Amino acid sequence: MNQQQTPLFDVLDQHAKLRTQSMHVPGHKFGQVFSSKGYSYFHKVLEIDATELTGLDDLHQPEGAILEAERLAADLYGVNRSYFLVNGSTVGNLAMILASCSGNDTILVQRNSHKSILNGLKMAGARPVFLHPTYDNEVQAASYVTFKTVKEAFDTYNPVQAIILTSPNYYGMVNHHELTQIISYAHKKGAVVLIDEAHGAHFMLEGFPSSAISLGADLVVHSAHKTLPAMTMGSFLHINSSRVKNEEVESYLQILQTSSPSYPIMASLDLARHYLAAVNEKGTNEIIDTISTFTKRLEAIPQIKVVISKNQEVQTDLLKLTIQSQCELNGYELQNAFEKEGLFSEMADPNNVLFVLPLSEGHDLDEIFKKVSRAVKEYAPNKRTFIDLDNEGKAVSTLALCYNEIKGYNKKVVSFEGAIGNISGEMIIPYPPGIPVLMEGESVTKRHIEILTSYVETGAHFQGGDMNGKNIKILDM
Repeated sequence: MNQQQTPLFDVLDQHAKLRTQSMHVPGHKFGQVFSSKGYSYFHKVLEIDATELTGLDDLHQPEGAILEAERLAADLYGVNRSYFLVNGSTVGNLAMILASCSGNDTILVQRNSHKSILNGLKMAGARPVFLHPTYDNEVQAASYVTFKTVKEAFDTYNPVQAIILTSPNYYGMVNHHELTQIISYAHKKGAVVLIDEAHGAHFMLEGFPSSAISLGADLVVHSAHKTLPAMTMGSFLHINSSRVKNEEVESYLQILQTSSPSYPIMASLDLARHYLAAVNEKGTNEIIDTISTFTKRLEAIPQIKVVISKNQEVQTDLLKLTIQSQCELNGYELQNAFEKEGLFSEMADPNNVLFVLPLSEGHDLDEIFKKVSRAVKEYAPNKRTFIDLDNEGKAVSTLALCYNEIKGYNKKVVSFEGAIGNISGEMIIPYPPGIPVLMEGESVTKRHIEILTSYVETGAHFQGGDMNGKNIKILDM
């Protein structure tokens, strides 16, 4: 297919140029009715913020420009079918889980998964078996699940309907060797392989980790808006085999996605695919050189350290730059110091600050380097002792009570210490990255409380719980 085409954007552009009279939704009438305060920002986008008009197709029954745009995406990624998502990778994760799993199915799932994966399992009524990842002592973060752990889970729990993995992790780390073995073994065992590859939409490019698509995963979700130039909430869901029926996926996408999808978001997905295809055609040498030069400059700043896994089997996405403090600041404090210079990072944790670099060779990173330098110049270099966030649990674990079993219990609020030995009644999630430290239905251990306390004391933002008062909900048993 001709990857230079942008069929959906083109029909929207053509419709906007007709200057038609809108007697339909949305109420801004292509920007003619709008607050003067925000008009200068919104007016050009509002010109293509349309609805399902003649010639503009329908996301939930695509037959024209949207279908053609999705087929171009499928062609570029080399999959059977690609779907445009306007509710982020969250809706992709939910749809692929619901299309693959039924009530009481045993599902193997990576423990450091995004909350949307866990919510999908809850909606499906599945019985999750958690695969605990290795802990990378250099990056100070949970990394990948080993084949040994997966084999142990398959040997212990049978039958297994599906396995859900997150690759790359939030810090861009991938272990192709382990992932290849896991996918092959899971298929031999008759399980469907679902991959949350939200941060790897660009992995088809030379010089970057290989996508789980090329390794044979059945369904893969991409957040196009994370590393490609797409609008926020713009994502892809790819079907890469016949193990899950297209009709099942489409049915859940219709249920879960809005019936009024954003045409600007969809058009940005069309354009992001076009951009990615152009980068693929040109090659990535200049992008890689730009990133390499920038990284080397940062490494010369004594108050920080650019870290990468020392595990030879781990490949790290070049667009993810993990920075550790080499001065008195913890990760959140270092993030705050950057923000005072007008430099906003993707996220921080107690040990790290994460930058997401642009997929562009023409992006001027010099000003960013200067801001990093200014942010830390007043601090004396000092090698830090890092906070251990390794959960240190078993390689394979389950919930104390599955989701359907929790429903009959009331919940009560107790202190951190009072929760130990009880069953959690909620998810406690440092956000970002959106990975629960504690899950609903999980037995609360002393180690959970130690990790939560470390997050609280270093300045994390949370979803769930009363972290200011150090209280959480448990099941009243």
